[in-house]
Amino acid sequence: MSPWQASRRGFLNAVMALAAAPLAAADVRRRGIPLGFDNFAVRAMKWNARQLIDHAEKLRCDSLFITDFGPFEGRHDDASLVDIRRYGEDRGVAIALGSWSICPSSKTFKHDWGCAEDHLALGIRMARALGSPAFRVILGNRDDRLSDGGIGARIADTVEVLKSQRGRAIDSGVKIAVENHAGDMQARELKTLVEAAGPEYVGVNFDSGNACWTLEDPISALRTLAPYVLTTSLRDTMLWESADGLTTQWTAMGEGCTDLPTFFDLFEKACPGVTVHIETISGFPRTFPIYERDFWRGYPDARAADLAGLLALAKKGRPIQPFTPPASDGRQRAEQQYQLAELQRSVHHCRDVLGLGVRPAAA
Repeated sequence: MSPWQASRRGFLNAVMALAAAPLAAADVRRRGIPLGFDNFAVRAMKWNARQLIDHAEKLRCDSLFITDFGPFEGRHDDASLVDIRRYGEDRGVAIALGSWSICPSSKTFKHDWGCAEDHLALGIRMARALGSPAFRVILGNRDDRLSDGGIGARIADTVEVLKSQRGRAIDSGVKIAVENHAGDMQARELKTLVEAAGPEYVGVNFDSGNACWTLEDPISALRTLAPYVLTTSLRDTMLWESADGLTTQWTAMGEGCTDLPTFFDLFEKACPGVTVHIETISGFPRTFPIYERDFWRGYPDARAADLAGLLALAKKGRPIQPFTPPASDGRQRAEQQYQLAELQRSVHHCRDVLGLGVRPAAA
C-alpha cells in the first residue's frame, strides 16, 4: 500500500469514527476550555480571514488564531480589522493574532514589515483592533542555536526589541506571546526571555509539538512555562527510537504518544482562561541524531532530565508512514484534503474525548 493510499484509508476511517463520536461525547467531562484552530493548520487552502472564520464556525470552534498577516489581504487599517472582528463576533468566533520573527539577528527574520520594532508595533495595533488579547511572535528556529553567540545572544536581541514596545503594549492592553518555535528555545530558555523582558506584558505561545523539537516532553515543558502561557498552538507527536537516534512526526490530536489527558489536566489547572488552538502540521518525520557528538553543539547546556523524558516518551511510540501526495495535478487538492481531515479529527478528539470547547457541538 502506498503512503497516499494509507492516507486515504486513514481519512475514510476518520470519517467513520467521527460519525460515531457524538454517541460517546455525552459522557465526557467538560473542561470549560475554549477550543479553536491556528490557520497554519489549513495553509494549503489559502483562505482569507472571513473564509477562515466560516470554517471555524463550521467546526463549532470558539476561536480562530490567525498567525500571519496574509489572510488580511493587505488591509491592516483599523476599520478593516474591526470589520473582521465583527464578522467573527456575529458567528461566535473570537480572533487571536500572530506573526513571525521579531529577532533582527535570527536567520528567519524578514523585513516585510520594516524593522523588528516596526513589525512588533504593527502587530500590537492590529491585535487591539481585532480584539486579540495577545500578539504572537517568534524568535526563529533551531538554526539560531548554532549562530554566533548561540541562542543566548538571540534571546538578548529579542528582549531588546520587546522592551522597545513595552509602553505601546501596556497602553494597548495587548500582551506579546513569544512562541517556542521550530527548535529555537527550550522551555527554561523561553522562561528566561519572558522574565528578562517583563511578564507584565510578555508571555508565551505554547507549542506542544515544538517542545519535542527541543528534546523535551511536552508535559514537562508546559510545567515550566504554564505561569506565562497566553496562547497556544497544539498538536500531538509520535516519537520512536531509530537507527540515528530519535525520530518525531507530528500528528493529529490523539494519534501520537503524548499523554493528552495528563497534559490537559495540567493545562486546566495551570492555564485558566487560555484557549486551546490546534495547529496540525502533520505528515513528515524529523530525526534527531542524539548519538552524534556534533549534534550537541547546539545544546551546550542540555540537561539529562530533559533527554530522559523524551526517551521515555519514545519508548511508547512506533514508526508511522509520512504523508506523500500524488505527483500529479491532484497534488494540491490532496494536500488540502489531508490538512482539513487532520484538523477535523483533532477538533473532534479534543471536544469528544478530552472535553475541550465551550460552544456546543452541532445537533
